[in-house]
Amino acid sequence: MSASYELQSVELHKDVLRYVDIGDGPPVILVHGLLGSHMSWGTQIERLSAEYRVIAPDLFGHGDSDKPSGDYSLSSHSATIRDLMEYLDIDSAPLVGHSLGGGIVMQMTYLFPERVDRLVLVSSGGLGPEVSLLLKAATLPGSELVLPMLASDWFRKNTEGALAQLGKWGLPVKPGPSMAETWRSFRSVADRSTREAFLASTRAVVGPRGQTVSAKQHFEKFESIPSLLIWGGKDRMIPAKHADNIRREVPNSHVEIFPDAGHFPQLDEPDFFFRLLDEFLAANTDSSDADSGAPTEITPAVMPLQRP
Repeated sequence: MSASYELQSVELHKDVLRYVDIGDGPPVILVHGLLGSHMSWGTQIERLSAEYRVIAPDLFGHGDSDKPSGDYSLSSHSATIRDLMEYLDIDSAPLVGHSLGGGIVMQMTYLFPERVDRLVLVSSGGLGPEVSLLLKAATLPGSELVLPMLASDWFRKNTEGALAQLGKWGLPVKPGPSMAETWRSFRSVADRSTREAFLASTRAVVGPRGQTVSAKQHFEKFESIPSLLIWGGKDRMIPAKHADNIRREVPNSHVEIFPDAGHFPQLDEPDFFFRLLDEFLAANTDSSDADSGAPTEITPAVMPLQRP
């Protein structure tokens, strides 16, 4: 369940970006995925804000931020996060990216490595070609006409055999937080400006055969940055096997698969997700060294936690 937060705003290049800024501790930045918003993090914002300063933007084209026509590439979104950090006087921070947000924070690591302290990828894009049929179909001509119908409550509730078909398209069909969040966000494509931004963002990273952008060529840059990957074992949007790609190439990364979670493990298993993320953030910062001005000692991985 998502809490309601007072959104702050900043004008960047004549467009208004809205974001959550809550808590007084060390900063951590949460970057949502396609059609998402700060609400995609559910209770994680409130939980993290007890110890951290949590920044959770609505990316341009998403949520309550402006939806201008123009560039929705990974690099453009990365520059937006960089500009927001600069506006908030945050030199560097751990970046947590979900789905498309994972691709964005990996692009941040490539373009602005000095801004990224630690890297957390949640059901991330950019690690393999396979994606759901829905995302591949969104790249085809005419998809802008079909999407509003697919996103309608009428189609979901009343079309005979719709649930079976939606499963083939990669949408969750069993009740649960992942399904609820997917439909909450997917319904937003009924709005024309949101739909156009969704299609632009999708087509920047996905083609008819799957993902067209890969972070593999930049994996060596991740070797010096502590990294945590979290995935839902029942993710229908982006398969969990993609985690193996970075696990093989970046042995210092820690991978955790939530067997029963879908595309939103932060919602499906919020307690364990928070414990894992909090442990990772705390384990990789030596506060005494930071206070003394000495180089911060980085621990490359976290020990697996036991589920409650």
